[in-house]
Amino acid sequence: MCGIFGEFTRSGLLDKSVFMQLNALSSRRGPDSSGHFSNHENVQLGFNRLAILDLSVNGDQPMHSPSGRYSLVFNGEVYNHLHIRKSLVNASFVFKGTSDTETIVSSLDLWGVRKTVEKLDGMFAMAIYDHQARCIHLVRDFAGIKPLHYGLRDGHLVFASQYNQISHHPKFREQPIDPQVLKLYLRQHFVPAPFGILQNTFQVLPGEIITVTNDLSLRKERYWELPSHVEPEIFEEQKAMDLIHDTLDSAVRDELLSDVPLGSFLSGGIDSPLVCYYAVKNSIRKLKAFTIGSDSSVHDESEDARTYSDFMSLDLLLRKMDSHAAMHELENAMMSLSEPLADPSIIPTYLVSKLAREKVTVALSGDGGDELFFGYERFWSVLKNKPFHHLPWILKYFLYGADKVLFKGKNVNSNLLFKTLGEGHFTGHSRMSEGLVHKIFPDLTGVQIPEAYDVYRYDDARDTEAVLGKMRKAEFYGMMQKTLLKVDRASMYNSLEIRVPFLKKSFIEAALKIDPLLSYGPDKKKVLLKQLLRRHFPQAPIDNRKRGFSVPLDKWMREGLRQPFQDMLLENRKIQQDFNINRTSLSALFDDHLSARRDNKWPIFTIYALFKWKECLKK
Repeated sequence: MCGIFGEFTRSGLLDKSVFMQLNALSSRRGPDSSGHFSNHENVQLGFNRLAILDLSVNGDQPMHSPSGRYSLVFNGEVYNHLHIRKSLVNASFVFKGTSDTETIVSSLDLWGVRKTVEKLDGMFAMAIYDHQARCIHLVRDFAGIKPLHYGLRDGHLVFASQYNQISHHPKFREQPIDPQVLKLYLRQHFVPAPFGILQNTFQVLPGEIITVTNDLSLRKERYWELPSHVEPEIFEEQKAMDLIHDTLDSAVRDELLSDVPLGSFLSGGIDSPLVCYYAVKNSIRKLKAFTIGSDSSVHDESEDARTYSDFMSLDLLLRKMDSHAAMHELENAMMSLSEPLADPSIIPTYLVSKLAREKVTVALSGDGGDELFFGYERFWSVLKNKPFHHLPWILKYFLYGADKVLFKGKNVNSNLLFKTLGEGHFTGHSRMSEGLVHKIFPDLTGVQIPEAYDVYRYDDARDTEAVLGKMRKAEFYGMMQKTLLKVDRASMYNSLEIRVPFLKKSFIEAALKIDPLLSYGPDKKKVLLKQLLRRHFPQAPIDNRKRGFSVPLDKWMREGLRQPFQDMLLENRKIQQDFNINRTSLSALFDDHLSARRDNKWPIFTIYALFKWKECLKK
């Protein structure tokens, strides 16, 4: 796991000293060594290494293919690289070391870019310079686990693992904020691919190859995309659980490959205990596990995590936090981001990463299970309105009101009033209404979110299974990307690699074979995973509450976190002026929260994260 950086240009390369200063911005992603390559004409590549496989200099980057045609910088891990390497040995390739990077550059010589990338099962972001074709390829893994930002203007391409390496580059330092992307951030609380918040900056999409030619024109292709519909092959519960057992066992076993100490995150939920179970099953050493608790009985699940730890005889490190502890971690947690991201769980995610890094360099995580197995309540809360969605709006409005009065919203909810299920799905992820955005950011009145953001633009198919597939795809490319972004930034700021077995390509493709209706219903969220966990631990403390590493931020904002939020939001006049903030509306938002008249933690945190990013942008 590392940090990559580079530029490809027809307008002159940066001086190496300036280039390496920008490269050093990602040094926390790779503290073990740094590397540089330039052809002194149109390309230079920078690298910061966190050594995981082959700790010798044979794993250093940039790395060049045996023929010399390709130069590579690569961030991530390829779990099937030893299997790929067998084909290369048969083709008479000779290897100096045991790194997956060397496997990739050799594969490029044999198969070329597209075919090589299609063979990889892992998480990665890479830049490949083709000396023969004089072009560069930017490639991101199929699930978007690893980040890859880029900027393109005035004959200059810059790409990086961290957004601040783009925003601080001389070509992009003075670029204005894109108002459409700003509005998308305020509605969805992060900047999703393919967008960047500054004009002329972007992200490579999950599963995408972007080829930039010598004249700086772009060609984009998707080599993998989660389908919205797959004809299911497995309709029986036991067969589905057996498939999950076999493929998750295999995925975790493959992801234990490491030349440095490895552990796992552990919550009191479903996914991470399953990951820990298979890690213990396939490990010869006692597994270290890490969890964070809080001072809130509603949010804290550390005792459930301890129960699972006892079941599996884990070496558990547990740390609890309150508002005062959070205040001490808030600054570093926000500094880890390098771009606007508003997810309050960045604080415990940062802290658990810091805790893990005291003992290990690699940790497994349970992310991805909710998206693949319909673990969120919103799958049911959006889709239960489907039988009535074809009615005229006035009838839907009457039905919504009657059900609210007579049955307390049991049968339908406000999602019924949107034009499409997808629009309701999008709004369900927005904790800051469009009206509130316009109140506080009056310049955004009349501004639309980017037309290209189509994640939630799906039709209302009458068939439940078809809509479930569309919703799962929307979650995969929507909120899951925010989760992956948060985990990557918090962990890599602590020089910790996070691996996600649920998002191994082989596991995803196996999970898609299972009939989605086996996991769908008001009380069936992730039922297959729950039953699998009970198969291993009959006394598993499953209570059907979704918590994860969450914290009581609403309460903490009125206690230990009050001052830093107040200082940033209400006292920072310069940043308020930069966004032309309506100070009266912003003050009212904060005052309503402090007085407990309303729970405004999400819009407050969203604006706070934006202001913190803007403050860092000026440094």
